Amino acid sequence: MTTAPAAPKPGFSLLKRVFKFAAPYRNKFYASLVLSVVLAIMAPLRPLLIQLTINDGLKNDALGHFLKGPGGFIIEITVIQIVLLLIESACRFYFTFTTASLGQSVVKDLRVTTYNKIVHLNLSQFDKTPIGTLTTRTINDIESVNDIFSDGLIPIIADMLSIISILAYMFSVDPVLTLVCLAPFPVLIIATYFFKNAVNKSFISVRNAVAKLNAFVQEHITGMGLVQAFAAEKREQSKFSNINKDHRNANIKAIFAYSVFFPVVELVSALSVGLLVWWAARESQALQYISRSPHEVAGIITSFILCLNLLFRPLRVIADKFNVLQMGMIASERVFKVIDNEDVTLNQNTYQPMTMAGRIEFSHVNFAYIEDRYVLKDVSFHIEAGQTLAIVGHTGSGKTSIISLINRLYTINSGRIAIDDIDINEYELGFLRSKIGVVLQDVFLFSGSVLDNVTLRNTDISRGQVIEAAKLIGLHDFILKLPGGYDYNVMERGATLSLGQRQLLSFVRALLYDPSILILDEATSSVDSESEALIQNAIDKLISGRTSIIIAHRLSTIRKADKIMVLDKGEIVEIGSHEELIRKEGYYYQLNKIQFDNNKNQRVI
Repeated sequence: MTTAPAAPKPGFSLLKRVFKFAAPYRNKFYASLVLSVVLAIMAPLRPLLIQLTINDGLKNDALGHFLKGPGGFIIEITVIQIVLLLIESACRFYFTFTTASLGQSVVKDLRVTTYNKIVHLNLSQFDKTPIGTLTTRTINDIESVNDIFSDGLIPIIADMLSIISILAYMFSVDPVLTLVCLAPFPVLIIATYFFKNAVNKSFISVRNAVAKLNAFVQEHITGMGLVQAFAAEKREQSKFSNINKDHRNANIKAIFAYSVFFPVVELVSALSVGLLVWWAARESQALQYISRSPHEVAGIITSFILCLNLLFRPLRVIADKFNVLQMGMIASERVFKVIDNEDVTLNQNTYQPMTMAGRIEFSHVNFAYIEDRYVLKDVSFHIEAGQTLAIVGHTGSGKTSIISLINRLYTINSGRIAIDDIDINEYELGFLRSKIGVVLQDVFLFSGSVLDNVTLRNTDISRGQVIEAAKLIGLHDFILKLPGGYDYNVMERGATLSLGQRQLLSFVRALLYDPSILILDEATSSVDSESEALIQNAIDKLISGRTSIIIAHRLSTIRKADKIMVLDKGEIVEIGSHEELIRKEGYYYQLNKIQFDNNKNQRVI
């Protein structure tokens, strides 16, 4: 019976995958490894030179040679040490700079890859995942991946090589004395083990707390208007304080581990030096060093003290670096979960016709945001090119879901959607969406100028085209009154504009792209009567010769539509012109009657 080969450990697989991003920068990686070896070789040279100085430089003949002039032994060896120190400092500078540069280069490419995956995820992923969590993955976690290179694997290799080099030198000088100095090391190894585990657990808690903090702050700053409107500041502050307290407690656990570990390292270091001095004194008294002169014994002790300092310097931080490496691996695992997410909008086809007439057909379409909880059930209808379809229905009936499926923001569960008798999945995705203009009820504006927001920084759209579209909407005069006109900064989410003004700008945005299909989702629901008249006038001009889908609560705005489709709980209950549906005295008739009565009562009031 043959045994299947063992699967690689997750840590190794992750590390291997991270280093694939370092492949374009392999020269930096190799340079850092070479510098690690050079620094390791240089590590014991200073103790060696100190030993030589004490062994030979303080002899009477050498001292006399020193007194004769600047070419004496001590001056020569001092110059050598200064030159060696300068070379070591330069190497350490280039080592630090190279590893940090390598890490930042990897971070740059990894962040681009992650963001590229995020922008292609299906919208359902954003329904399930808090924005703050994705922000943490893209910013904080990827920055931790940088630590794998700058403070993790490569520095650990450099420290290990230095430790090996120093130990090799110590054993070559005096193996017994070296073993005596290393006697307290088991205590350090045990302390390092417990420290590593404690810090690792606390770091994981810190990362989770950071993700919760980011998600909470992102969500509540975005919805601050709602928090203040309902006087919920104290309740939300209490929630934030609890999350922040968890973050503090996780950090305090890490601080406690450091506070215990570093004194232990200092204690072990002092104990090693004490054992060194005790053993050397004991052996000298027992005449074990009779073959060596007092200068040689003094040189060995001094060089060993320097070696122990050099030995404990990396040992103080190597456990911390292992934790940094492990946290970088944990962070990379989270990042790769985003990159490996297969719930993306596939763009495998390249069909891009010269023109798109705009005939739309839904055939037995079923769709659910959550499995088996269908919001559209066996929906079938068609719109001829150039026709206008209005969709009405109560909230939750599936109106917005239909328009979200046309430009493939979501993927249907079953059925077929076709434009010009071609399945929408056959179109190149960018081309398909460029031919569909959308004005949504909830208008989103980015921080930037009016011009940037309506063009979405598309350099193919000129300022003249923007002005022409704004004039068509009747917004040109309003924009000119703004400070800076078309260069006025609307701030994040268009905070400096009213909701009606933001909707008018989004309408200009849709006009500029000259779509074959126009989708208006409650486009006049949040504007006053004057703005609605402006939009209605522009709509009449815009929908001429275009296939249009209009979703509106105000039935008065859709009476001219070629077809009106009534939805209820994800199913089509009626479809026809305004006159046809009124004559049926069915669902649409009742909706129209309710609105007419409400408007009549409002006028009476």
